[in-house]
Amino acid sequence: INLLNPKKLHHTKWTAVQPVAKQKHFLVSRVIQPASPEDPIELVEIEAVFSKATQIIKWRDLQNEAMWQQGWV
Repeated sequence: INLLNPKKLHHTKWTAVQPVAKQKHFLVSRVIQPASPEDPIELVEIEAVFSKATQIIKWRDLQNEAMWQQGWV
């Protein structure tokens, strides 16, 4: 498993293994900062490239190769 650094996820490209609402290519549009700077980053906002629809997911989900592949495949 590749170890991702949540701070470096901004603008990374991802392909959904199972398309979400017919969308499969996504960009990390925002890394959501926790309320307290000491707390770990938990969430990122991903944006569908085609529809521009956004959703918030746990950044660790991107490490699940059954759900996501890094890059646009």
